[in-house]
Amino acid sequence: MAMSVGKEEGEDVPMSDINTTPLVDVMLVLLIIFLIAIPVVVETVPIALPQTLSEVRETKPENVDLTVRAGPDNSCEVYWGMQKVNSEELLDRSVKALEQAVAKAGGAENLTDDNMPEAHIRGDVNTPYRCIGGTIFNMQRAGFARVGFVSEPPAGSTVTRL
Repeated sequence: MAMSVGKEEGEDVPMSDINTTPLVDVMLVLLIIFLIAIPVVVETVPIALPQTLSEVRETKPENVDLTVRAGPDNSCEVYWGMQKVNSEELLDRSVKALEQAVAKAGGAENLTDDNMPEAHIRGDVNTPYRCIGGTIFNMQRAGFARVGFVSEPPAGSTVTRL
């Protein structure tokens, strides 16, 4: 391996600069690999969201994301993330999630609009209202004051932030 030498006050001294070009090359390759691999890893329940006008909201980690769709025998399927839950499990998990959020805030008196958890429901277009209504009822029974719907904006529309 060769070493570069530079001139400093007429003397030959080794350069102590690190060559960062190989490091940058490796980082760029890793970035490209992660950009390609991450969308493949993310799994979602396949549904067709209704087309509506909506405003962009920031999601918070304490929010509960639910997916509701009709089952093959006209039953209701509710998913907490990727896990299918029935009504009792939904109520139990919702109560536990709300209790954890209250404990994290330091008590119910410390909950504000900023740290209050919300329930976000993704409902398939073909889902009967009784399924979505039952999910809303369970979330309100658990104590969630805010229950919202996730929809897909129309193709070609632009959403502006306020």
